Amino acid sequence: MPVPTLPPPHCETLANGLRISLHSAPHLTRCAATLRVAAGSHDAPQAWPGLAHFLEHLLFLGTERFPIAQGLMAFVQAQNGLLNASTQARTTDFFIELVPHAFPAALERLSDMLAHARLSLADQLREREVLHAEFIAWARDEQSQGETLLLNGLNAAHPLRAFHSGNRFSLPVPNPAFQQALRGFYEQFYRSAQMTLSLAGPQPLDELKALALRFAAEQNSGAHQPQTPPPPLMAAGQHVHPHITPGRLNLLFAGHAAPAVAAQALDFLCTWLNNPKPGGVMAQLQQRGWATTLSAAPQYQFGGQVLLHVGCELPADVDQGTEIGTLLLDWLAFLRDADWAPLCEEYALLQQCKRETAGALALSRLGVEPLQAHMSEAAIAALKGLLRQWLPGTTATETWHLPAPNPFLQPPSEAPRAGLIRGQTSAHRGLRTFAQDRTRGRREHSSLNISQALPSDGRDGALYLRWRLPAALAEQRTSALNQRLEPLAREAGQAGVRLELSLHGEHCLLTLSGRHHAFAAVLEQAIRCLDEPQAAPAHTSHATLMPLHHLACLLARHCRPMAPPSDSDLHSLWREARRDGLAVALPASVLTAISAVLGSAPGIPDSQLDTPPSLMGEQRWSTVANASGEHALLLFCPAPTQDLADEAAWRALAQLCHSAFYQRLRVELQLGYGVFCGLRPFNGQLGIVFGVQSPHTPVAGILAHIEAFLAQLPSRIAALDDAALHQQLQDVAGHYDTRAMTLPITADLLWHARLAGHGPQYLGQLQTAILALNRHSLLAAARRLNERVGGWRCLASGQSPGAPWQTVAV
Repeated sequence: MPVPTLPPPHCETLANGLRISLHSAPHLTRCAATLRVAAGSHDAPQAWPGLAHFLEHLLFLGTERFPIAQGLMAFVQAQNGLLNASTQARTTDFFIELVPHAFPAALERLSDMLAHARLSLADQLREREVLHAEFIAWARDEQSQGETLLLNGLNAAHPLRAFHSGNRFSLPVPNPAFQQALRGFYEQFYRSAQMTLSLAGPQPLDELKALALRFAAEQNSGAHQPQTPPPPLMAAGQHVHPHITPGRLNLLFAGHAAPAVAAQALDFLCTWLNNPKPGGVMAQLQQRGWATTLSAAPQYQFGGQVLLHVGCELPADVDQGTEIGTLLLDWLAFLRDADWAPLCEEYALLQQCKRETAGALALSRLGVEPLQAHMSEAAIAALKGLLRQWLPGTTATETWHLPAPNPFLQPPSEAPRAGLIRGQTSAHRGLRTFAQDRTRGRREHSSLNISQALPSDGRDGALYLRWRLPAALAEQRTSALNQRLEPLAREAGQAGVRLELSLHGEHCLLTLSGRHHAFAAVLEQAIRCLDEPQAAPAHTSHATLMPLHHLACLLARHCRPMAPPSDSDLHSLWREARRDGLAVALPASVLTAISAVLGSAPGIPDSQLDTPPSLMGEQRWSTVANASGEHALLLFCPAPTQDLADEAAWRALAQLCHSAFYQRLRVELQLGYGVFCGLRPFNGQLGIVFGVQSPHTPVAGILAHIEAFLAQLPSRIAALDDAALHQQLQDVAGHYDTRAMTLPITADLLWHARLAGHGPQYLGQLQTAILALNRHSLLAAARRLNERVGGWRCLASGQSPGAPWQTVAV
C-alpha cells in the first residue's frame, strides 16, 4: 500500500462537554458531519416503546428559525447532498454530506434542529402515522421477524427483547404523560455533553474547528447523563445460543465484562469469520455442502456486554445445524491458539486502506466509532478473553490454516508491457503470434475511449467495460456470474477498488472504480471468472428485498427491449460479443497494463455506439408480485430526446420535484415511509424516477397521487419569483462542477453521457445548457413530462389500470 497520507483526526472535548473529531483531507470534494447522541431506544421510558425513534423523526420537521421548507432536509436535498439518521440501542446518529460552500449552512440547520426542537402536536400526529407505516412493513418482513425470534434466546428482561420501533398504539401523542416523557427524554439526553461531532472535509483544521465551535455554542448544556446498565444477556454460565429454522442457522455469542476495545476485537474477529478463502470456516462449510453463505457481525455492545451474531444460509435439503455449530466452535478454537501476527498485519493494511479511500461521509462516521487503525494489545487481550468465555475446554480437531493474504493490498508490481504474448491455456482461444498480439493491443486502445475530462495524476480512477452480447443472458446465468465475482469483489473492495457487474438484457457492464494501481490485476482475475467454461449453480438467498428496492433493481433491466435468453454456451456468446469501454482519470502506465490484459479478453473490440432505447411516447406497465403485502410503484419518466437541452431541462425538473414530492406524498398525504424522487440514467436514457411504497394505498391510488403532483408542477414553476428561479438553476448547474463531485459520480456521468452520444466537453456543455434555461423552457418541459412525450415506464406490485397503459411481462 502507499505510504499513509491522511493524518489522524484531531480529537478533543470542548468546555461544554461536546466531543469533536476533525478530519482535514484536502483531496475530498465534499464535506460531511456525523453527530452521535449517547442515547437510544433502550434509554427511553419502558412505558412508551419507540419514543427515541419517534423523537429522531420529529427533529427533522422544522424549527421556528428554519421551518420544514427551509430546514435541513430541504436544504441538503436542494444541494444534491445526502442526509439520514438512525436510532440504535444506545446511540442516535445524524449525518449529512454535501458540497463545501453549503456545508456551514447545513451544519447551522443541524445544530438548530437538535437544540430547538419544536415538537408540535400537529407534527407528532402526522409523523406517528409514518412510523406506523414503518411498523407495518417491519411486521410483514420475514427477515425482521426472524431476527426477533432469534433474540428470544436472550434474557427476557434484557431490552433487546423489547419492541422499540414505535407505532400508533405505543405512542399516545395526546396523553400528557407521554408528552412529559418525550420532552423529558429530549431535555435529558440532547445536550452537548451527550454528543460527539465528527467533521470531515477539504478545509484546513482551523476552519473545521471554527465550525465545530459554532455548532457547540448552539447546543443545550448540562452534565453528562449516565445510561442505565442492562441486565445480563443470558443466564449465568450460558454464552452461545443456536436458533435453527428451515434454510437458516443463527448463532448468538454473548460476552460479559468486556472492555470498550472489545468493539475492535469483534471487528477483527468478523473480518476473518467472513473471509471465504480456503482454510477458513466458510470455505469448509461450502465444500461440505452444509451452507451456501456465512455472515458474522456485532449485534450489540454496551456496559461490558457484547453480542456477536453468526448466520448461515442452508441448502434446502441440508439439516446439519448442530454440526455447523460444532464446526464453527472448532474454528474459533483454532483461531484462539493460532499466531495472530500475520492477521494483525493484514488487518492494519485493511484499516489503513479503509481510511485512505473513505469519502467524506465514511470518514466522518469513522470519527464516532471506537475503532483504531490496528489491533492494540488491549484489543488482542479482549478478544482472547471473549474466546475463553465461548470455548471452555474446547480444542480444535479439524485441519485449518490462516487465509492467504489479499494480493491487492500489496504494492503494485511493474505494469506489464503492451505487445507481449500472454500465456493462454483456455482451449477455445489458443495461442497468438507476437504480431497478432501487437495488433490486438492497438485495437484495444481504439475500443477503449479515454476521457480527458479529469486529470490522470491522482490515485483514483474508473474503468467501464461493456460487452454487447448477441443474445440475452438467462437469469440463472446472471446470478452465477455475479456469484463468481463475489470473492474477487470482496478482496478488491478491501484494497479500495469497487468491482461491479451489471447485466441488462444483451448488455454486460463491468465497472472498476477507486484506487487504480490494482485495476489491471483485478481486471485480469475478473475476466477469468467471467470466462470459465461452466457456470456454478446459483444458490437461492432467503433474504428478501423491500418491495420498492426490488422494483428499483428490476427497473434498469427493463428500460430497454430484451431479446429472449439464448441457450448458447457462454464461450460462444463471449466470442461474438462486441466490446467497448471508457477510462476516466487513468495514467498512461495503468492504461498500458489494462490494454495488455484486454488482449486476452473475450469479445470483439468495437467502439461504435448503439442508439439509446426510446419508449416513443408509449406507456408500459409491468406487474411484479411481492409477498410483503405492501403496495409499491416505481414510475420512470424519460426525457423526450438525448439532446443536451432536454437533458438540462429534465435535470432541473428533477431538482424542483425532489423535496416537493417528498413533502406532498410522505408528509402531507402520509402514503408511507418509502417515498423518493430522483434522476436516473439507464443505458444512455435519462429520466426522472418516482417511487412510493405504502401499506394502505393501492397502486392505482399511488399513481393518481403522482399524476396529480406532476399536474401541479407548472404551477410550482410559475410561482417561483425570478430570483428564486435563477438561484435554482445556478444550484443545479453547480452540481455538475467537477470540483464539487466525487470521482465515481463524475465517471458515472461521463459513461452515461458517452452512451447518449455526447462528446468530451459534455460536463461544461451541460452546465451551459442548464444556465440557458428560463421559465418558458421549464414550463414547456413540464408540459411534455405530463404529456408523456418521452413515454412512461411503470413497475408496480398491482395490475395495470388499463388503457393507455400497455401490459409488458417482466
